[in-house]
Amino acid sequence: MTHQLDWTHINFSDTAGAAWIRQESGIPDIIADAMLSEESRPRALHTDQGILVILRGVNLNAGSEVEDMISVRLWLEKDRLVSASRRPLKSLDLIRQRIEEGEGPGSPAAFALELIDRLSHFIGEVTDQIEHRLEQAEDEVNDASAILKNSPFSVVRRQSARIRRYLAPQREALDSITVNPAPVFDEAHVATLREETNRITLVLEDLDLARERALVAQEEFLGILAHEQNNRMLLLSIVAAIFLPLSFLTGLMGMNVAGLPGTENTLAFGVIVFLMTLIAILILLLFRARKWL
Repeated sequence: MTHQLDWTHINFSDTAGAAWIRQESGIPDIIADAMLSEESRPRALHTDQGILVILRGVNLNAGSEVEDMISVRLWLEKDRLVSASRRPLKSLDLIRQRIEEGEGPGSPAAFALELIDRLSHFIGEVTDQIEHRLEQAEDEVNDASAILKNSPFSVVRRQSARIRRYLAPQREALDSITVNPAPVFDEAHVATLREETNRITLVLEDLDLARERALVAQEEFLGILAHEQNNRMLLLSIVAAIFLPLSFLTGLMGMNVAGLPGTENTLAFGVIVFLMTLIAILILLLFRARKWL
């Protein structure tokens, strides 16, 4: 596909695409190995022929988890660009659409900058969604049933950690390009890359803050839940303490043995009920005096 740009995109999990990179593309072996690697982290690798830039973007494919970030590898030379990914990436699709409409980037460097911008944009949107979900969870922190059902704090912490895992090295990769730019990037490109690096730094700070807020909110929720459980246990203990002497008294008076007092007195039942009520009141007053109730 061309628009004043020699751009080739391959699926690096496809056998034919992998063979083209290794045998026909003219890409150095060390770069080909990096582009076809199953596992990768964002980085930049310079050679005399060009520069390899490995990036990650959030997964916006249907049915996927956004934090399952997709790897895209770019090999930039002065007059051509080779990109590789294993799964569809929305940022690449949008650039492809613009190129087909005749409005896309006209050079490998411009392509890389637009891709970085779009990746950062979608990462920022996902970060905003994480923060919004966290704010809702913080508002519902006193509703134990809602928190226990959805467990939003664990989700926020997991998403933040998994996105940050690749975003931090992505910032380092872009920063290394600005410090030691490849010939394909001019001064204007380097200035834009510095802004993108700063943008990623801000997103990282937002993710760190969201993770810390989720941790604090989860601790607060667990404290509230423990307090509620303690209150329930206290109530059960009070009930047990009240009925323990009463159960003893009813058990004692209910024995089928000779010699029990009041067996022939018609007032005995009333007296026993009065004594049990008096004992219960005295226990409640004792609890109140010791501030247990």
